[in-house]
Amino acid sequence: MAKKKAQIFECQHCGFQSAKWLGKCSNCGAWESFLELKEDQISALKAMQNTQSIKPLRITEVQEEEFVRFSSGETELDIVLGGGIVLGGMYLVGGSPGVGKSTLLLKISSNLAKMQHKILYVSGEESASQIKLRAERLDALCENLFLLNAIALEEILQVIKSEQTRYTMVVIDSIQTLYSQNIASSPGSVSQVREVTFELMRLAKEFGICVFIIGHITKDGTIAGPRILEHMVDCVLYFEGDSHRELRFLRGFKNRFGNTSEIGIFEMQNCGLMGAKEASKIFFNQRTSNPGSALSVIMEGSRALVLEVQALVSDCAYGVPKRSSTGFDSNRLNMILALLERKLEIPLNRYDVFINITGGIKILETAADLAVVAAILSSFRNRTLSNTSAFIGEVSLVGDIRDVPHMEQRLKEAQGLGITNVIVPSKPKQSLSIKCFVVHEVTKILDWM
Repeated sequence: MAKKKAQIFECQHCGFQSAKWLGKCSNCGAWESFLELKEDQISALKAMQNTQSIKPLRITEVQEEEFVRFSSGETELDIVLGGGIVLGGMYLVGGSPGVGKSTLLLKISSNLAKMQHKILYVSGEESASQIKLRAERLDALCENLFLLNAIALEEILQVIKSEQTRYTMVVIDSIQTLYSQNIASSPGSVSQVREVTFELMRLAKEFGICVFIIGHITKDGTIAGPRILEHMVDCVLYFEGDSHRELRFLRGFKNRFGNTSEIGIFEMQNCGLMGAKEASKIFFNQRTSNPGSALSVIMEGSRALVLEVQALVSDCAYGVPKRSSTGFDSNRLNMILALLERKLEIPLNRYDVFINITGGIKILETAADLAVVAAILSSFRNRTLSNTSAFIGEVSLVGDIRDVPHMEQRLKEAQGLGITNVIVPSKPKQSLSIKCFVVHEVTKILDWM
């Protein structure tokens, strides 16, 4: 009697494998997502595994590898990447439709092509004429920029390897449209994405070619496909921002060649995405002061940004007061409101409270807590705060105001934009011409109302 071959079932949402069919994936919770892998798919997975004999090395015997960086021609992207693009690096760019992923990479491709680099732009979604129309609008026409309309991985690899002069960078738009002939499944499936990404990674490391991959995202904001896609690449970049607004934010969530604390700020103009040269002026504009408005200075990586915190406190129309925040953590807002009720005895439980951070940026640190408190009190008492004063500090649950890092850099940025008074938990070590008023407890903020 012939021995029955082992079966392997794979979830098409997360890539989890099981020896038997499951109605619900125990890893991601998706229903009816398991499909049986064919023999050619199983053999392709085995071929991806390294079967060569290996030998461990002492860590002291490992030779250091020098990474060759070069500028992309776009300052904001270089900041996020940690100084520039690395030869042989593999980069994944994700974002919602229409946010500007293809526009940015086409602009970068043109910049490098004008620097005498040979660039290949592979598109499986748009025709060459559509890409040329966008390139004309971006002023990105260059003889060293080559376009290729293909979705078969083997054809793309053959074109790249057959060229006598190697490409410096290859752009894949997008990874979900490519397929490998070795895998009998549709493009965008877990097996196809895994196989295509693995072959592109081998190409990047073997020939020293920079590979940029554009990835679609799901409705919850994560890149579509298996999670292994983000593990295989060297850098993961996410484009944030509303497609109906001009501002775009580029964040790094993984970077093997640098840190992930930096942010790139772009403006969508008629000529494409342009780097924001003076970022703070985008979020801050000294206008007539109004109740419910307070200024603060936050840090995004190594950059200080002056922004406006807006608050609206209104009578509760229904039994349960509403709390809403845009660009600010809602849980932290609830904590601040509970603190104000306890320490200042303000009956905010009878009012609706709304918080908005201008410019569409999301605050990921606690330095703007004091500005949120000041804006809420200003709106509640209907009193105006000066548009030349800024509030910097973290508010704790016990009611005291604590220091935040990089205070000197924040104050220098505020001073450069015309701010004369700053309310801080402690004076900076360096002597600056800006006036610093020290406040240790949140109850002392009432003196500024």
